[in-house]
Amino acid sequence: MKLSGMIRALESQLQTPDAQELPFDDRFGMIVDAEMNSRDNRSLQSRLTKARLRQSACIEDIDFRTARGLDRTVVASLATSTWIGQHHHVLITGPTGSGKSFITCALAQKACRDGYSAAYHRASKLFQDLAIAKSTGKYGTMLTGLGKKDLLVIDDFGLAVLTDEQRHDLLEIVEDRYERKSLIIASQLPIERWHETIGDPTIADAILDRVVHNSYKLNLRAKKSMRDTKGKDIEF
Repeated sequence: MKLSGMIRALESQLQTPDAQELPFDDRFGMIVDAEMNSRDNRSLQSRLTKARLRQSACIEDIDFRTARGLDRTVVASLATSTWIGQHHHVLITGPTGSGKSFITCALAQKACRDGYSAAYHRASKLFQDLAIAKSTGKYGTMLTGLGKKDLLVIDDFGLAVLTDEQRHDLLEIVEDRYERKSLIIASQLPIERWHETIGDPTIADAILDRVVHNSYKLNLRAKKSMRDTKGKDIEF
């Protein structure tokens, strides 16, 4: 029956004289609670494993001491994960070393903690995997898998102008998620330059219309790289 949490709790009670003096109802309630907690922890670990986050990051460790234009109020709102239930998006822009990847992973990790499924992809690797999927006849299956995730993270977007195939892939992903699921897109480029990196004006309009107007936007600044603070208990 896979009641490992209950078994461990019962064994603990049997080894604790004070616990055995409690009423049966109390002891049984503690055992049931232990089983529920065990199942919740297993489910969370499964979601985190499947998310394949780039960094081990959490909302509580986001640094607000370093001046980089990060609004504590907006982050606190995003930390509730209600934006995912509302099918909104988050767009994070800023220079190299400003902490974009940490924040994307922290938001995705919090989503997993709140019961949502997530998947992290670097843009270049995502497009490469989609190309391979096409060549092996698994393109539809991969798109379906991506579409089932409550939250899809696309990191390092815009490092190169998209090819025709890539921009069509991105349109498929965005269209599939429009008003159904959520996205986090992180990029070194400001949003106003995404149009040119997508390439084709018509497709760029279609993609950005479905993403930009329904998004929280974090525009980070960095006088020095957050990586310079490594070892000082803040993210990099």
